Amino acid sequence: MAAKEETLVINYGTVTTVKLNRPNVHNAMNIKMMEELTVFFLQLNNEKKIKLVIIQGEGKSFCAGADINYMKNIAAFGDDQNFQDALNIATLFKAIYECPLPTLAVVHGSVFGGANGLISACDIVLAEEDTTFAFSEVKLGIGPATIAPFVIKRIGEFNAKDLMLSGRKFGSSEAKSIGLITSFHKGASLHDAVEVYKKEFESSAPGAVRGTKELITNVTNQKLDINEEIKYTSKCIAKLRQADEGQEGMSAFLEKRRPKWNKG
Repeated sequence: MAAKEETLVINYGTVTTVKLNRPNVHNAMNIKMMEELTVFFLQLNNEKKIKLVIIQGEGKSFCAGADINYMKNIAAFGDDQNFQDALNIATLFKAIYECPLPTLAVVHGSVFGGANGLISACDIVLAEEDTTFAFSEVKLGIGPATIAPFVIKRIGEFNAKDLMLSGRKFGSSEAKSIGLITSFHKGASLHDAVEVYKKEFESSAPGAVRGTKELITNVTNQKLDINEEIKYTSKCIAKLRQADEGQEGMSAFLEKRRPKWNKG
């Protein structure tokens, strides 16, 4: 009997890492991987101990997008099942985007098709300098539909038109210039950059980080007038100042010591 494929490798801790683990197919996403990723991110909604979630890929590439065999086979099913499968894919990206914890994607090799949905849903994206990106769906006769809300939010309408309509490949420098990634790094400096972020999040109050992420998301997505925004943001800071973390953080600063959450 063949061993079951382990599509994800998850290491839990204050900094939790989830690694895409289908290196023989450049971590192309099949149903099992997408379902497991969705469950993983949804279960983080009530997680209090994790300060940062890192997603990366095993082997030569971060992710080559959706597994073509899976995509071809699902197209043979009925309309309802095909539509439900597409909804399931969209739910994965939504689960990452709405994760209350900070998310960091670390990418290398190829980032094709749906992989750009994964990284666009993350808060921060670091890439190796020689990473290749592409919205390759049009080359296969399909379109980047389920990733579109997250990608377009990140890179804008006309950058999306350029890259999604042409399907052309592009590098880390262009990805950085349009906002698809946060930064790119050469060789070992990528690991160094990841370590810097780990230390920053480990030294930050987790409740304050979650609250700030929620604040940014709500201000960005809610269509409020300026008066409503002022009321909302004022309530947020009032709540954070009164919280245990806020009181501890300000006391620690005044007393010239580390706050309790920063183990140093």
